[in-house]
Amino acid sequence: MELALGKQLNALISAVHALNVKAAVRFDSSLQPASFHIIRWLYSYGPTSAASLADSTAMDRSSISRLVKQLETLGYVKRETSPDDGRAILLSLTELGQQQNIQALKEKEHMFFERISALNDNQLHEFTLILRQLNGFSSL
Repeated sequence: MELALGKQLNALISAVHALNVKAAVRFDSSLQPASFHIIRWLYSYGPTSAASLADSTAMDRSSISRLVKQLETLGYVKRETSPDDGRAILLSLTELGQQQNIQALKEKEHMFFERISALNDNQLHEFTLILRQLNGFSSL
């Protein structure tokens, strides 16, 4: 059973990765998918430092620096002085970055919805609880 579960989890991870790559292309086809990962992170969690972004996305700081510079040049990310510490610089999405992200995620959500639409509410609820447990969160 564990092998069968592992096989299905691997298939799910692969499918999610493929959807992420498609959403990244929708966001801006000139960017690497890693850039879209940064965009999604900033959209979900808000302004942060480059060091925190590197730690949170499991990317090295030089990659973050290079990707953020490209995202800034394209108008998707901006740098601002932290209101809490005038010496710290925070990265955040511009309005353009937010809007492009929303459009890319809508397409991704549509593709994902097609896959779960056959589940009834109870199945979807149970699936969500199981995923929360597998991700290390409480089932509440």
